[in-house]
Amino acid sequence: MMTDLKGRIALVTGASRGIGYFTALELAKAGAHVIACARTVGGLEELDDAIQASGGSATLVPFDITDMAAIDKLGASIFERWGKLDILVANAGILGVISPVGHIEAKVFDKVMLTNVTATWRLIRSVEPLLLRSDAGRALLLSSGVATDARAFWGAYAASKAAVEMLGRTWAAETKQSKLRVINVNPGATRTAMRAQAMPGEDPADLPHPSEVAQKLLPLCGPEMTETGRLFVARQNKFVDYRLPE
Repeated sequence: MMTDLKGRIALVTGASRGIGYFTALELAKAGAHVIACARTVGGLEELDDAIQASGGSATLVPFDITDMAAIDKLGASIFERWGKLDILVANAGILGVISPVGHIEAKVFDKVMLTNVTATWRLIRSVEPLLLRSDAGRALLLSSGVATDARAFWGAYAASKAAVEMLGRTWAAETKQSKLRVINVNPGATRTAMRAQAMPGEDPADLPHPSEVAQKLLPLCGPEMTETGRLFVARQNKFVDYRLPE
C-alpha cells in the first residue's frame, strides 16, 4: 500500500547523505514537504535538486546539530511557518572511534555524546509541542544494533545509541495517550560513509543501499502506523519488543 503524505511536514536531520538523504527523498516523493537539516550545504542542495526532480518540495536548513540554540530556533521557526510538525526523523549522528573504552579520548567521547544523545534530546524538546499539534505525529529515532549488542571496541557509539533508544522508549511512554507515535529504528549495516569508517575492509557491495532502508522507513511515517515504544529492525522489516534482562 502506498504511503500518502500529502500536506504533511517532515523534519529530517543528517539529510545530506546516506539514510537521511534517501529518507528525505522518499518522504518528498510521498508528498511531504521536507525540512532537510545537515551541516553540508552541497549535500543539501543535491537533495533539493533530487526532490524537485521528483515533483516534491523542501526547505533546506544548514546547521550543526550540536548547536543547541539553533535546534531551539528551528522549532520556533517551524511553528511560525507551519504551526505543526507531522514527522520527525532524527538521523544525524557520528561514529567517533572504534577503540577500547579506556583508550577513547575525552574530547572524542564528549563529541559523540553531544551529537548523538544531547542533540537528540534537545531536538525532542524543541519539536514535541509541534508533533503534538499534528493529527498523527510520527517520530523515528535512528539507532543501531550495537545499542543492545555489547560489541568490543564500539563503546562510545554503542553507549550513545543505547541512550537514544531509552530516550525514545521513555518519550513513547510519556506520549502514549496522545496521537504521537515514537519508534526506535535499527537500520542494520548499510552502505554509508559511517559504515565504511567503522569497517574499512568490508566490501560495500555486500550491504544494502541506504535507499533500500529509506523505503522501509517510509511506511512508519504515515498516519496508518500505530506502533509506539518499539524497535523497528529494518533488515527484518518488522517490529520487535524490548525485554528485561534474563
